[in-house]
Amino acid sequence: MQIKKPILLLIFFLVVACQTGQQSPTPSSAETVAPLDTPAPTPTETPAPTATPDYPVQGYGPRDFPPEINPLTGLKVDNPALLERRPIIIKISNLPRDVRPQWGLTAADIVYEYYTEEGSTRFAGIYLGNDAEQVGPIRSARFFDANLVRMYKGLFAYGSADRRVSNRLFSAEFANRLILEWEAGCPAMCRYDPNLYNSLIGNTAEISAYANRKGIANSRQNLDGMFFQMSPPPGGEAANSVYVWYSAVIYNRWDYDPASGKYLRYADADNALNGQPEKYELLTDRTNNLPVAADTVVVLLLNHTFYSVNPEMVEMEFSGSGPAYVFRDGRGYMAQWQVQADKVVSLFNADGTPFPFKPGQTWFEVMGKTSIIQQNPAWRFEMRFP
Repeated sequence: MQIKKPILLLIFFLVVACQTGQQSPTPSSAETVAPLDTPAPTPTETPAPTATPDYPVQGYGPRDFPPEINPLTGLKVDNPALLERRPIIIKISNLPRDVRPQWGLTAADIVYEYYTEEGSTRFAGIYLGNDAEQVGPIRSARFFDANLVRMYKGLFAYGSADRRVSNRLFSAEFANRLILEWEAGCPAMCRYDPNLYNSLIGNTAEISAYANRKGIANSRQNLDGMFFQMSPPPGGEAANSVYVWYSAVIYNRWDYDPASGKYLRYADADNALNGQPEKYELLTDRTNNLPVAADTVVVLLLNHTFYSVNPEMVEMEFSGSGPAYVFRDGRGYMAQWQVQADKVVSLFNADGTPFPFKPGQTWFEVMGKTSIIQQNPAWRFEMRFP
């Protein structure tokens, strides 16, 4: 991993930073990002989030969750019956830009973003504690998705796949949990316009019902692994803005909103090629026009290798452990991610104790271990391959 701040090399869990008082841009407009060497405005303290009186101080997890608590969010669900099923994992397009705003991102418990090929990314939304009538546009699978299906023991709805990806998925032990348009059909997976390529939309309740009709074992699963506390952990550094740059075509920024205690997602509004500046606009959810926001943003650093260079196909090693950067409540922390054979991804402090997610939605940004990391004063991650 290349790090431009030499002092970060002294110890993995030491973070060097200065605070930033930069305010969130006006949500309704796109704007150009200032260079990282722009002098920082006068720092301000990040307001503490409003406490939830009935949330236990000790938190929930990483095991022995009460039956009404969603193990993927740490929150009590309105309808506990929804937890008596498998999570539904749905692949969601992120390019071309006319697929935005996407449907159903705000209803997901967890969203993964990861590199696909040629500078692009896609999302994998994981739905358990809420149903969403519209999720999409649904697109094709990649090798990385097999990790998520195993980890979350989920149903996996996707559009199609390269034959090499398909061979791996259909030869896996979870092959009977693959949900495809040609088999499931409407109302589980419907096209709102049969003439448009990016028009496939999923309905989580109908996908789960289809799995039941098909005879797939669709009962409550052991999803131990995440640990939740409402109060932020001590330490950390100011993190009012987090830039995640996958390429000059796909990049995003997360801005902390003290009023909601969440990070708002701003997506690339144009290509940043040939010296053109990055340009951002607030991402919303097409189903409700609400901003896409996360309670916790985690940058996972994984080993990336090329399965194929032409066409570009990428493998990502998502087992064992590795470095992670965690952002919650306007603060940034260094941690370790860990994936065991039968558990969802967990976070740990340097001393081996569980690191707490903030209750609510988590976004995982999956990047390469050799990615460039800056803090000057905003946090910035730039995707790099070995």
